[in-house]
Amino acid sequence: MAVLGVGVAHGKECKGINFPEQALVEGSNLTLNGLGLRQATMFKVNVYVAALYVAKPSSDPTAILGSDAPSELILHFVRNVGADDLRKAWDEGFAKNAKEQLPALRERITTLNGWMADVKAGQRLTFIHKPGAGIQVDVAGTAKGMIRGDDFAKAFLSIWLGGDPPNPEMKRGLLGGACG
Repeated sequence: MAVLGVGVAHGKECKGINFPEQALVEGSNLTLNGLGLRQATMFKVNVYVAALYVAKPSSDPTAILGSDAPSELILHFVRNVGADDLRKAWDEGFAKNAKEQLPALRERITTLNGWMADVKAGQRLTFIHKPGAGIQVDVAGTAKGMIRGDDFAKAFLSIWLGGDPPNPEMKRGLLGGACG
């Protein structure tokens, strides 16, 4: 049976990290839209590989951000990152990509920051957008809770798909381009 490919899940790989082509989220079958590599500092240190799953794949960030379908963003860390560095990254990402919305988001950003913990290489942060509810947050295998609001979900995803992503190659990768 293995020769026929029965039960074999094909996927995509970036920097040795594999992700399946499909994910079942809240009863919805989502498709891997793309993989992006987060690099930090002028030395381009690899931090994590991000995978974006959506209901309808697209290379248009506006279409993805405007969708009312479920989505899932997974950050697979390739190095250890401290909780304080994660908090700083969220604050910077929201400030750069959700500028005018910040007052309305501030309390929920504080909640997200409060859930952060040190992340080790090989661990994942998972964010599931449940339309009409918000984003379900999982930190290194521990469910943290739900941050309410589709406005928060859109602003959160805009960190990577908005006008000022952490690095442009990451945005291209999540939109279906090459990873890295």
